[in-house]
Amino acid sequence: MAGSGGFEPESERVTRQLRDEIIDGVRTPGSKLVERELAAELGVSRLPIRDALKALVSEGLVTLRPRTWAVVREFTPTDIADLDEVRSAFETLAFGLAAQRRTRAGLARLRADLDAELTAAGEGDAVRARRAAADFHETVTSLADNELLNELERTLRSRMRWLLGQHDDLTAMAKEHEELYTAVADRDVARVEELAEKHVETGRNAAAARRKQPRD
Repeated sequence: MAGSGGFEPESERVTRQLRDEIIDGVRTPGSKLVERELAAELGVSRLPIRDALKALVSEGLVTLRPRTWAVVREFTPTDIADLDEVRSAFETLAFGLAAQRRTRAGLARLRADLDAELTAAGEGDAVRARRAAADFHETVTSLADNELLNELERTLRSRMRWLLGQHDDLTAMAKEHEELYTAVADRDVARVEELAEKHVETGRNAAAARRKQPRD
């Protein structure tokens, strides 16, 4: 995010761009990330590239290859299973707390995220729909009003946004979010926890189906 004066350090801009390209699938798993080549491509010196790669390693999106280059992380089935287990526990808690503690202003933000996702899904814009879906989940965590939970979300954010993007049925995911939104708005804790568990399972199945598809 740019500072209050609109200035964004070059390393942060490069980090954001590379992060988005990895999460959006523009840079595919296993792709080389060579400092010299990235600097030429993005029109910057090698220093912000180096800083960006270090940041993305800490976020779990990039793997360093000693004395050679970095690569976009290839999440193994074990990596994905670990993420999925954490997501299941995290989201059941986050949605339950959000249903109890949501505010009118917070609910309006959640509705805006949902509307953006529904619109993008209807237009078949996968990148916008997945980004809005991830925004929806992050807003839910903020509505839970638990600082430790928010701290954990920030630590896991990049990997979770990647995981949340591993599906192709944009409309189905948006409709499940719509059901979750209604349960949060109604303060129906039991219902929202049930829906959150179902939503995690839907995402798990969608991601598994996607991994089985042959790569181009």
